[in-house]
Amino acid sequence: MFRGSIMKSKELFERAQRVLPGGVSSPVRRFDPHPFFAAGGKGCILESVDGKSYIDYCLAYGPLILGHAHPRVVEAVERQIERGTTYGVPSEGEIELAETIIDRVPCAEMVRFMNSGTEATMAAVRLARAYTGRDKIVKFEGSYHGAHDYVLVKPGSGAAAAPDSPGIPEDTVKNTLTTVFNDEEAMVELIDGMGDEIACILVEPVMGNIGCIEPENAYLNFLRDVTRENDILLIFDEVITGFRLAAGGAQEYYRVKPDLVTLGKIVGGGFPMGALAGPRQIMENIAPAGSVYQAGTFNGNPVSVTAGLETLKILDDKMYSSLERMGSHLRAGLRDLLSDMDLEYQVAGPASMFQIYFTEDEVRNYADAKKSDTELFMKYFHGLLERGVFIPPSQFECCFISAAHEMDHINSTLEIAEDVLSHLKN
Repeated sequence: MFRGSIMKSKELFERAQRVLPGGVSSPVRRFDPHPFFAAGGKGCILESVDGKSYIDYCLAYGPLILGHAHPRVVEAVERQIERGTTYGVPSEGEIELAETIIDRVPCAEMVRFMNSGTEATMAAVRLARAYTGRDKIVKFEGSYHGAHDYVLVKPGSGAAAAPDSPGIPEDTVKNTLTTVFNDEEAMVELIDGMGDEIACILVEPVMGNIGCIEPENAYLNFLRDVTRENDILLIFDEVITGFRLAAGGAQEYYRVKPDLVTLGKIVGGGFPMGALAGPRQIMENIAPAGSVYQAGTFNGNPVSVTAGLETLKILDDKMYSSLERMGSHLRAGLRDLLSDMDLEYQVAGPASMFQIYFTEDEVRNYADAKKSDTELFMKYFHGLLERGVFIPPSQFECCFISAAHEMDHINSTLEIAEDVLSHLKN
């Protein structure tokens, strides 16, 4: 049991609202009547200051593939902190982590470290524009690539209810084109119209910020072919899928090699970290090797590098197989529950990712996901929470399984889900 604050979640939220916009530091964390505040986490269990324990399928929105406070990661980080938290000069760990990424990720020959997935996609767009000499970029409706101006056009995640953010000039996004995921015809039409102006296509291989939407058939292969034919860079945003679907991420899992990849979440081992990787020919355009500027005081900071490196050392084929088995078991179990209750909701996700969409229609893209009954989802969320299971409090987020989960946790979750769904049906 973790020692909580003297104040409980309700009191802490009232206090937080006086000093934090909306009482939280990121929009999706807020839910009615108030979020619970964490006291600590161990393995797949998250505990609140109210003394409650939850089987955690949020996992900090994806980074904690080993679960909370994995002992080897904690020990490695403690050793590093004793040596210093940041230096402002290079450290050997950066080289070792970069070499590990290059060894695992098919498209990676060089790596630039930064501090978040947002920074990584921002740098990727800048690099693609410089490399191609073109200005326009393509993203998909409902995809979220961080909170920077160029990509906050029809985003998903916590912004799914508000397609565009105030404060972004129209001039800024005039070169950002959007199209529909899993729709080859729409992409062909877009490229036929202005392909020679497009620098890159930025895609989440699995759309993890509008729930959990997989690419259909050979859609990623199609994107690879059409970008090559038109001298457009294909960028995989693997901030979520990187090191989660497989050791080499989605490009290994789906066997499609992009030009560039952005990484985050797992690569930092539970600490802030982002990375951009790709072939030497493109990456050497980044300063100081080239003229495309990207910099940051905390780029490659030794604590995040240490945590990320230790995490990747622990992740092996046996662990990925176990994650795949648990994910398949949980998704199959949810489908069986829905079938038994004659509820035609959709269960989605590959490997250790999953989500239920509260809609009877197949979910292939953003428009399909938006048909989901978000009020019903929140009843489902609260029902799980009351019974000790924590998932992200949004229909438009993805749920995750960690290596700290065991089949007993999965089966307990299915029993709880059955109870919740039966009450929703009635």
